Amino acid sequence: MLQEDKVQVLNLLKTARGQVDGIIRMVEDDRYCVDISKQILSVQALLKKTNLKVIDQHIRHCVQEAFSKGNGEEKIDEVINLIDKYAK
Repeated sequence: MLQEDKVQVLNLLKTARGQVDGIIRMVEDDRYCVDISKQILSVQALLKKTNLKVIDQHIRHCVQEAFSKGNGEEKIDEVINLIDKYAK
């Protein structure tokens, strides 16, 4: 993963961690359930965005490199398995 992309992924994950900590405080403080649910949905969307960035970088770098070395089929299988899990 390129350094710039790594920094972006780490920042997204740290933001998600902060949001989860906030959700925990909301539950501890007996906040309104709908507000908690909205925050959970927000974290899920952030993690989805982060995962797409990681998959994008995998395809652009790891898969591309594997093809240049002649063993790209294994990487294609990995990506297909990821997509299968992602679609569920």
